[in-house]
Amino acid sequence: MCMGEHVKRWRIERKISQRQAAQLLGVTSWTVFNWETGRTKPAIEAMPTIIRFLGRDPFPAPASLPERLLAKRRAMGWSTKKAAKELGVDLCAWSDWEQGGVILHRAHRKMVAQLLGLSLEDVDQEMRERWNRSHERPR
Repeated sequence: MCMGEHVKRWRIERKISQRQAAQLLGVTSWTVFNWETGRTKPAIEAMPTIIRFLGRDPFPAPASLPERLLAKRRAMGWSTKKAAKELGVDLCAWSDWEQGGVILHRAHRKMVAQLLGLSLEDVDQEMRERWNRSHERPR
């Protein structure tokens, strides 16, 4: 189910109009209409407001580090560029990490662990496993 469908379901369950939902979300009623009909998707910057509107994050709980990075970025309403800037890293680095790349530098692992509320040891372990998998020789 897409985010617009979540908005529509919540709105209908509470018997409020698209106009009222738009006021609560700080957007136009046309924006809500477009989300609900799938014509457009909400911008990442709108996600924190929508999550508060819904009272929950409708996305599945993240299981891996890349999924956690995406979930954090979505919860904060950050573009990949903004997320990279917030961590003080290159845009390509953040994008690579979110796509499952290895975080090579320990200082970066430490920042990611802190951002996500994880232990450095857990991040190190996941990076070791990812590195080993990516460097296995075919049998």
